[in-house]
Amino acid sequence: MAVRANFRQFLRGVAVLRHVFTRTDVARCISVRHVASDTKRTFPRRVFSGIQPTGVPHLGNLFGAIRQWTRLQDAGVECVFSIVDLHSITLPHYDTKELRANIEVMTASLLACGVDPEKCLLFLQSRVPEHGQLSWILCCLQTMAQLQHFPQFKEKTSGMRETPLGLYLYPVLQCADVLLYKGTDVPVGEDQLPHVYLMQDVAETFNKRFGTVFPPPKPLLVEGPAVRLRNLRDPTKKMSKSHPDPRGRIDLDDSPDQIRSKIRKALTDFTSRVTYEPEERPAVAILVALHSLLMARTPEEICDSVQDLDTGKYKAVVAEAALEVLGPIRQRLQDHLKDRAHLWELLDAGSLRARDIAAQTLKEVQRATGMAPT
Repeated sequence: MAVRANFRQFLRGVAVLRHVFTRTDVARCISVRHVASDTKRTFPRRVFSGIQPTGVPHLGNLFGAIRQWTRLQDAGVECVFSIVDLHSITLPHYDTKELRANIEVMTASLLACGVDPEKCLLFLQSRVPEHGQLSWILCCLQTMAQLQHFPQFKEKTSGMRETPLGLYLYPVLQCADVLLYKGTDVPVGEDQLPHVYLMQDVAETFNKRFGTVFPPPKPLLVEGPAVRLRNLRDPTKKMSKSHPDPRGRIDLDDSPDQIRSKIRKALTDFTSRVTYEPEERPAVAILVALHSLLMARTPEEICDSVQDLDTGKYKAVVAEAALEVLGPIRQRLQDHLKDRAHLWELLDAGSLRARDIAAQTLKEVQRATGMAPT
């Protein structure tokens, strides 16, 4: 009970304190928490990450998540990546045809960006029924009050007359997604840290009650310029499909004219010089961060290379860099979408591999909880 009380108190304070801590402070807290809870059993390193099928990813997805996926898989780390379609139906009035098409587009996009099913495990969440089974078991260890403290819950339910049950339970399904594969590392941004802390709490609660089955997952925080990659029209917001102005994001399948137009219309300020000052000049910092990610150079190197340009001319340079990177990705995406049946075959093959792992974990859970003979 003390663990749960402490967790609830911590979660309430996250929304207030997250902007007070430096990234070093956050990383230190993560490290201490992970070491303190991982004392009974060692687990082999395994990265788990999921992405919702919301259509074609944008540059925020590419540099904030997918590039991290490909770096990990190419480094030989065991990676489990899922297209989490069950998380896309938390609102009951979704379009079934749109969901099906979005699954295909997301699969093609991941392949186009370098996610390799030969180097990682890529699968469709709904094809593995153990996700729902483990989620129910974990739900029975949680309370409604605990789940209501998530900042994202308040954001998603704002303006709703009635709250769909799925919005309450999706954080527990996220826990099941990771714990089912005994994931030890979860790539996230700072805004997703409360979800990883819940995973740690759920794993600890289960392990104390039934014996050690799950590792306490630790977050792999997005670092570097990707943290500064935000909405091109509103620096206070993330680059997101939910933003009402589509000019604030660059999708991977945008045409060259669309890319040039969006970058040309990106917000700047009244100072013409190009500098990287995220606090003082957040809008210009977004362009520099984007350019540095596209060129694989530091923001300081970028600024040094464009000292003779004002922000107007600089936008054209950023646009050309984006075209050079996104052109091949867009072509590969279009090629993959020519054979949609093959995309489903890849997902089915990955899902069969995922079930091998998931079924073994669920058997262990069932034995621990008294649902199967020891």
